[in-house]
Amino acid sequence: MNNNLPFVSVVIPCRNEEKFIAKCLDLLMLQDYPESRLEVVIVDGMSTDKTREIVSGYAKKNPRIRMIDNPQKITPHALNIGIGQARGEIIMLPGAHSFYSPNYVSVCVSKMDEFGADVVSGVSRVIPSQGSLAARAIALCLSSFFGAGNAYYKISVPKSPKWVDTVFGGCYKKSLFAKIGKFDARLARNQDFDLSVRIKKSGGKILLVPDVSINYYPITSLGKFAKHNYDDGYWVIYPLSYGLKTFSWRHLLPLLFILGLFLSLVGGLFAKQILLFYAAAGSYILFNLIFSLAIALKEKNLGLLFIMPAVFFIRHFFYGLGSLSALGAVIINKNGRNRSNSPAI
Repeated sequence: MNNNLPFVSVVIPCRNEEKFIAKCLDLLMLQDYPESRLEVVIVDGMSTDKTREIVSGYAKKNPRIRMIDNPQKITPHALNIGIGQARGEIIMLPGAHSFYSPNYVSVCVSKMDEFGADVVSGVSRVIPSQGSLAARAIALCLSSFFGAGNAYYKISVPKSPKWVDTVFGGCYKKSLFAKIGKFDARLARNQDFDLSVRIKKSGGKILLVPDVSINYYPITSLGKFAKHNYDDGYWVIYPLSYGLKTFSWRHLLPLLFILGLFLSLVGGLFAKQILLFYAAAGSYILFNLIFSLAIALKEKNLGLLFIMPAVFFIRHFFYGLGSLSALGAVIINKNGRNRSNSPAI
């Protein structure tokens, strides 16, 4: 019976993940899916820490694990290399610092067959990897409506399987990539959403199931969180330079927030009347405080009330600033300038 199950290849792009990669591999080896029908392919972006040493040690002990080099060091290159060399009929694409419930693969494979889905994923649970207040606040921000919009795989657990626009860490039919192509290697970020857009356009179906979960461990430093959001915001808009739309309405809200504040301030200064700016800024502060208070009360930690507003602001401001910067780059590109001024991630 095991031989009738589809072969699954778990393709993990990684670079400098020494803190997480061992636990990630340990948990994948505990999957209840038959050992003979599962392999793990680590595509390493030439890590400079102990990642390669750790993975090599696992590969020597377990023939189901192998490592491939990714000299380009960019995630979509890693994904394409891994998919190209994967033996599976189903490709699972987790992150190196994401941990999966032991029945994750078997449930996704089962639901894929039951519902006729092309992609299946579980619900993401954003977990702080440290006990600091900042780490906890960042995790709560990324799993709240005010911080993540309507990203269902992050903010809610549906009572039953739900058709969605995109997922994280899902299982994909390998035949999809032959049909619509692999990841766009020009996109240093947001390549997963671009793929989801192409899947939907081709008539493919993406399923979110509540039966299994993914524990995702985000950045814990406020400075790195700001940079990460800037880069994410940039790569939401910059693909327009390539004629690609890789965003939904929720991705544009931080950009509209930044533009609204800027235009109301500049317009108010010229008109010598900045009440509109005060109204816009005041409305944001009010909503920020309401969501922050709700989280602090739910978590029974009033300390969060003092840090959540800052974390939400970093999330929105730097994401919007990155999008605004990319919008300027797109306009410049349309005027014939070189696209090489996009940031290296």
